[in-house]
Amino acid sequence: MITGSGTRLSYLCNNSPVKTRFKQSLFITVAFVALLFGIELLDRSLNLQLHRFGVYPLDPVGLRGILFAPLIHGTWYHLLSNSFALLILGTALLYGYPRAAKPVLALVYIGSGIGVWLFARHSYHFGASGLTHGMMFFIFTTGILRRDKLSVALSLIVFLLYGNMVWSIFPQEPGISYESHFFGAVTGILAAFLLRDRDPALPVKTYDWEDEETDSEADDPLKERQD
Repeated sequence: MITGSGTRLSYLCNNSPVKTRFKQSLFITVAFVALLFGIELLDRSLNLQLHRFGVYPLDPVGLRGILFAPLIHGTWYHLLSNSFALLILGTALLYGYPRAAKPVLALVYIGSGIGVWLFARHSYHFGASGLTHGMMFFIFTTGILRRDKLSVALSLIVFLLYGNMVWSIFPQEPGISYESHFFGAVTGILAAFLLRDRDPALPVKTYDWEDEETDSEADDPLKERQD
């Protein structure tokens, strides 16, 4: 499944039609969410206690959680709440920034885990919320930095839906890893500054009547004298 997703991500780097690119983006995110549900089902059915594979700060064994923690969830509700965010934010990221998507996801995935391992409270940290926060902050920040139509539109959409993530990077309930949220946000913002120009802006649409107006102005002798 990982190999297939990588192939599709590479395909998105080409100038595929808009509808095709959207379908590809949605397919990848749905496949990833389906993988998370499969892992959670196995964990519950076989009592695997996969939370032990989460990030445990400053413990060498806990380093494995950098790779595995985003795939593990504590409850079905935990998984469901992250799944909707993954579907929307993941699709927006892949659709809006197909060339930047892979390095952004790698930076957020690994960087947030390292931050949690170095600085978080001594407990198991797991779940995909660091990933969702990283994507949200990347999309929002990139819209501010680029200011082209697509980037601004995606930025407004994700902030309207998930702007409350700004508050979740601060300490809340004891059982919530705000550290994952915080370092996901930090790496997402960092990725926006580093990779905001990886994808070219969409060309500005021009219409026939605009070209005709430009030609008529160029041929107008009165216009030339006024200049």
